[in-house]
Amino acid sequence: MKVLVVGGGGREHAIIMKLSESPLVTELYCAPGNGGIAKYAECYPVKATDLDGMLALAKKLAVDWVFVAPDDPLVLGMADLLRANGFKVFGPSKAAAIIEGSKVFSKNLMKKYGIPTAKYEVFTEAEKAIDYIRSQNTYPTVVKADGLALGKGVIIAQSEQEAIDAVRSIMEDRIFGESGSKLVVEEFLTGPEVSVLAFTDGETVEPMISSMDHKRALDGDRGKNTGGMGTVSPNPYYTKEIAEQCMREIFLPTMHAMNGENRTFRGCLYFGLMLTPNGPKVIEYNCRFGDPETQVVLPMLKTDLLDIMEAVEKQKLADLPIEWKTGACACVILASGGYPEKYETGKEIRGLNEKGQTEGAAVYHAGTKLSEDGKFLTAGGRVLGITASAPKLRDALDAAYRAAAAVTFDQVHYRRDIGQRALAAKK
Repeated sequence: MKVLVVGGGGREHAIIMKLSESPLVTELYCAPGNGGIAKYAECYPVKATDLDGMLALAKKLAVDWVFVAPDDPLVLGMADLLRANGFKVFGPSKAAAIIEGSKVFSKNLMKKYGIPTAKYEVFTEAEKAIDYIRSQNTYPTVVKADGLALGKGVIIAQSEQEAIDAVRSIMEDRIFGESGSKLVVEEFLTGPEVSVLAFTDGETVEPMISSMDHKRALDGDRGKNTGGMGTVSPNPYYTKEIAEQCMREIFLPTMHAMNGENRTFRGCLYFGLMLTPNGPKVIEYNCRFGDPETQVVLPMLKTDLLDIMEAVEKQKLADLPIEWKTGACACVILASGGYPEKYETGKEIRGLNEKGQTEGAAVYHAGTKLSEDGKFLTAGGRVLGITASAPKLRDALDAAYRAAAAVTFDQVHYRRDIGQRALAAKK
């Protein structure tokens, strides 16, 4: 089968590497792809959000499958357009992708169907949001832009002034564009965070291995929120008992809620959870594989990913046993200096072989390009995800950090404490 993967980051590289293991896959394409992906799939310069361009490319390549990986094309309805033209697609419809495309929709859905989440209010005017924040007078408080914002649309305000600044920057300065036309103000939840990605066909939910993301830019969970600076799997806080509770109270109710709204979800549904003293609660939903969670979840998958895609599309997920490897997986993100704020690109990356890999770990390219003379250059904020698996988490982390130390570029920045909370939890 010929498969086209939409997107061009570390998540897409991990998806392509997993698909390349399938004996059913004969050709792999990616659009737009990146420098590292180009070593494993034929890349085409079509933007992930170019719906008509992607349809034309799928027709030209006569692909059997399209895997739509990022959030924005799904929210725009790329899966619907491709399905309407006879292609098999992994990814939810536009109607279902709203679960990530609108924070207001997802919060109201949880309230309507009794799915545990943080207390919240929705606002369309900055002054009313500010009045509410002052009346609550509890900090930290969470301010969220309604729409997509590259994983950066959530501001945790530590004081009244920070909260007011957050509201004004989102609603008045429009730092996230139209995504800030509405916003959600919600209570700050405490407890360990867990990411759980799940395959679902609208009738069955099959959770994947749990993971722990590290969102802040600097060691000790300091600095600005990023798209993610590293991940480990499985998450030690996510016990068998908690997993069963989440299935009962969150996963199945969410699937049934989406069916009840006539928005059946088929694809990968991501649950961002907080394990609070009052039980697990949903912080956010995503309508696709997370980044960089995918980089530590898919390497642990034993079952053929294409078989799972087929089962989801045919609504036969219940008939397919999904198997996982034992052990642990760790991913360290190498970022450009200054990320997530201003940073320079075009720096030569040293320490990679001709396939863009290094010894002792898998290298998933997030923001790279190839120079005319075949060198890998930086081309984004998050540049590489250095990923290693081992029977124990400590060994996986050691291998990932050893490999990270062997790869370098001007102003490279990465956290040195990925997985430390997970190791502490195991003691």
